[in-house]
Amino acid sequence: MGAKGASEDGDRRIGRRALIVGGLAAAAGTAALARDELARLWWRLPGVDKPRTPGAVDFAGARWVAASDANWRGADRPDDFGIDMVVVHVTQGSLDSAVRAFQDPGHKAAAHYIVGKDGRITQMIRELDVAYHAGNRDYNERSVGIEHEGFVDRPKDFTAEMYAASARLTAGICARYGIPVDRKHIIGHVEVPGTDHTDPGPHWDWDRYMELVRRAATVRAAPSGSPSPTAR
Repeated sequence: MGAKGASEDGDRRIGRRALIVGGLAAAAGTAALARDELARLWWRLPGVDKPRTPGAVDFAGARWVAASDANWRGADRPDDFGIDMVVVHVTQGSLDSAVRAFQDPGHKAAAHYIVGKDGRITQMIRELDVAYHAGNRDYNERSVGIEHEGFVDRPKDFTAEMYAASARLTAGICARYGIPVDRKHIIGHVEVPGTDHTDPGPHWDWDRYMELVRRAATVRAAPSGSPSPTAR
C-alpha cells in the first residue's frame, strides 16, 4: 500500500509535459506540431478538467469507487505518459479499510485497483490518470497499481480467487498498452527504487501468478474475441 504522508509524486495537477504549454508555439518549431501538442494538453490549464464518463471502468466487471482527488493526478495516459509496468501491492488490511484510506485526502496515496480475497475487483482511479501508489514519481507516471487485500505475513490471504482475478486484470492491462508479460514489467512494490515497502512479501507466489497472467494473456489473444475500447 502507498505510504501515508507527503506524496513523492510532487505536484498533483500539472505534469512534466504541461510545463511546455505556455511556450509551446515558439519552442516547437512548426505550427502543426504546436497545434497537435496544444490539442492534447489544453485541459491541463488551470480550471479545465479532462472529460470523463462518470463511473466508467477500465476492467469489465469492476465496481467503481472514486478515490479522493488528492491521491492521484489527472493525465491522458498513454499519450502524455507511456504505461509500461504493473506494480503489485498488498493492502496490509481489509478491502474496506483500503477503500476508506484511498478516499481520505490526507492519506496522500492510492492505487488504481484493489483485488479482494473473493476475487472481486474495485477500481478507484482510471488507468489514464496517475495514481500515487509507488512512492516514486517516474514509476507512478508509467505504471498501473494493483492492491491485494490482506497482510504480507499471512499467506492464507492470497486466495485462488484473488490470484485468478488479479491475473486477468494484469493480462488486460498488458494487452492494452503492449506491456511484456515478464517480471521486468510486472513488479512488486518492494522493487520500486527508493521505496521503504516490502509488499507483496515473501508469501506472494510469483511463479504461480506469472503463469496465470500468461494463461490469461493467451486467452485474450485468441481470435474468438477482442477487448472493447476503453471508455473515457
